[in-house]
Amino acid sequence: MAQEKTLKRSSPQLARTEIPESIQRSLDTIGGISGLCAYVPDDTVIRQISGIHHALSDPVRIRILHLVGVQPLCVCVIKACIGIADSKLSYHLTVLKKAGLIEGSQQGNWIIYSITDTGRENLRPLSGSATREGFS
Repeated sequence: MAQEKTLKRSSPQLARTEIPESIQRSLDTIGGISGLCAYVPDDTVIRQISGIHHALSDPVRIRILHLVGVQPLCVCVIKACIGIADSKLSYHLTVLKKAGLIEGSQQGNWIIYSITDTGRENLRPLSGSATREGFS
């Protein structure tokens, strides 16, 4: 296997670092290191993505998301399907709401939870099964 040439480049971020030639050529096409760094989302977007991944990191929350993906539900129905204490369910619903994956609306004495567009977009890759709305 042919060994690739390396180029010595000095930049503020890579002082005296050798970069493989193919990587350097590719970097040059997008404006170097600073051009590459411009592809990284800003901190607000990174925090939003991180929040979504955190919300989806728990099996209970994924189950809840699947349930409300089928149809809007009250807490009592979610609890019957999930089988956890009220306080734990409340915590998980709050995490999902903060991540923008579900929303709750007051209807009389009940809060009805439904999946948001963001929730539906993030649920689609998690399951091969369709919801009532068919993940549309």
